[in-house]
Amino acid sequence: MNASTKPTPRAGVMEIAAYVPGKEHAGGVSRVFKLSSNETPLGPSPKAIEAFQAAAGKLEIYPDGQARVLRDAIAEVHGLNPANILCGNGSGELLALLANIYLGPGGEAIITEHGFLLYRIQILAAGGTPVTVPETDRRVDVDAILAAVTDRTKIVFLTNPGNPTGTYVPYADIKRLHAELPPHVILVLDAAYAEYVRRNDYEAGVELVSANRNVVMTRTFAKVYGLAALRIGWIYGPAEIIDAMNRVRGPFNINTPALFAGAAAMRDQGHVARAVEHNQVWLARVSEALTALGLEVTPSVTNFLLIHFPDRDGKRAPDADLFLTSRGFVLRAVASYGFPNALRMTIGSEDANTGVIAALTEFMERT
Repeated sequence: MNASTKPTPRAGVMEIAAYVPGKEHAGGVSRVFKLSSNETPLGPSPKAIEAFQAAAGKLEIYPDGQARVLRDAIAEVHGLNPANILCGNGSGELLALLANIYLGPGGEAIITEHGFLLYRIQILAAGGTPVTVPETDRRVDVDAILAAVTDRTKIVFLTNPGNPTGTYVPYADIKRLHAELPPHVILVLDAAYAEYVRRNDYEAGVELVSANRNVVMTRTFAKVYGLAALRIGWIYGPAEIIDAMNRVRGPFNINTPALFAGAAAMRDQGHVARAVEHNQVWLARVSEALTALGLEVTPSVTNFLLIHFPDRDGKRAPDADLFLTSRGFVLRAVASYGFPNALRMTIGSEDANTGVIAALTEFMERT
């Protein structure tokens, strides 16, 4: 008979450090610019808002459990077979499904030094073992990943572009990584920021997924599409993996307003193009301005910048964070990602961007 006097989580669960999202608030200021969660300053497509509102008339009806309207829109825009697409309650749900299906006690999943914190949580929650490999100059090191592969490796989680670094792995290196992985290991290409990348040597993963049985690509509507509140993600993968995920996912894992808003947002690629153009202009301007202040900025292909501060009293990242917050600019502290002396800044509106530049100018000039 079990002598325990209360329910007890299984081994490993209480070792998980809960995910902490970027802060939202700044007290004592009249206007707050939230630049901590990489949300688009342009908001969602007006067509997505209209579709969301139209769906409000049928809230008593269960959603389409197959998410057909959304899968069809994704397939149409990206030129994919909808049968190889699965939609979820954010890409986080889909990543968790992969971990729960393909990991277990004794199974290992490789993550990189500065990779998305949620991977470690999901691996441990599934009973697996996270294996963290170093990055080189804030970039994923393919050789380090390959050196960590053992016969217990089941999954490699790779954020490309990276968060919070903003750097990316060229497609040639991704192909080399895949070619040298054992065929039973799943390569997960988390391409949450793919829409922002404007590099000829980058590929989100469609081609590699289409040609292989052990590669999947995840995407999100939370960033460039401006639908973070609706929690919509999708995965493109081989039929066998999609089939396995469909067997264990929740039956109605995306609500109806999200399905229709997501489909409208996906088809409004003009709105996406405007968001990307705004980001391209301000990513360059903010990078140049902060570099001119003597701050180190990691070159980024995303909608955020990793800003590194001087290692001296009064000028470190926590000091800058307090200073910026006091003026209504909320950035993301990234010590938990291995950058105790850096802040991550989302590229925001013109007012937000120019405001941060002015505030950091004052911060760096003060004695």
